[in-house]
Amino acid sequence: MMTTQPRYIQPDPAFQPEFYAGIPTKRLLAWVIDTIVIIALMVPALLMTFLTGLFFLPLLYLFVGFLYRVATLTGGSATLGMRMMSMELRDQHGARFDFGQAFLHTLGYTLSWAFMPAQLVSIVLMLTTERAQGLTDIFMGSVAINRRGL
Repeated sequence: MMTTQPRYIQPDPAFQPEFYAGIPTKRLLAWVIDTIVIIALMVPALLMTFLTGLFFLPLLYLFVGFLYRVATLTGGSATLGMRMMSMELRDQHGARFDFGQAFLHTLGYTLSWAFMPAQLVSIVLMLTTERAQGLTDIFMGSVAINRRGL
């Protein structure tokens, strides 16, 4: 039996600018909150390894952060930081992310941090494009929008 998913459409920034208002600032604040959450999630792992995990801190941060982002994006199309900022990600059709989209978005985010010029380009794009999209968003056709009015 096939179920039909409702078809969504991304809000048009020309006619519905309220969906994109303040998104670059909210993304920055959400990133700060998410970084704090990821560090807090790392503390038990460090304690359980009697702090030997400090030798692998960047890899531990990468691993925990990747799992955190995929899990939270799959669970509600927003990380905890994004939820606190009342925003969420939507796919190219305007629907919430599923596991595959959350994984790909997190992979793109992680790769853009691995290559700092790509992250700088992504930041400039978030500040200058009408939908405040980063490189991964443009590649996937996704957008970050305000949750109010949904």
